[in-house]
Amino acid sequence: MLSRLFAPKVKVSAHCDLPCGVYDPAQARIEAESVKAVQEKYQANEDADFRTRAVLIKEQRAELAKHHVSVLWSDYFKPPHFEKYPDLHQLVNDTLKALSAAKGSNDPATGQKALDYIAQIDKIFWETKKA
Repeated sequence: MLSRLFAPKVKVSAHCDLPCGVYDPAQARIEAESVKAVQEKYQANEDADFRTRAVLIKEQRAELAKHHVSVLWSDYFKPPHFEKYPDLHQLVNDTLKALSAAKGSNDPATGQKALDYIAQIDKIFWETKKA
């Protein structure tokens, strides 16, 4: 009897512990822009200490970009989005792989490739926001 009295009347679910509802690929883009900028600065500077710091910062920013892309994939995009954009799973995977490549490289071309993928996610994201 007590269990029925205290049983929840309504079941609710949320995509995270504190559903803020604030999503934007700009967070990933800004971090990826930092990755590319640091790669360019690395190439333009021969100082070993500077380069060591640049690699550390680049790797941190690439991880942050990966985090933001992953959050979009796992928390924002829903089954109807994946139905409308059947290549979205592959695009997210390619983006994460590109960010990993940029994390492990000092070539700005890898940073640009990650930015190009993020731009595609951004386009889809804003199309879903209009719907």
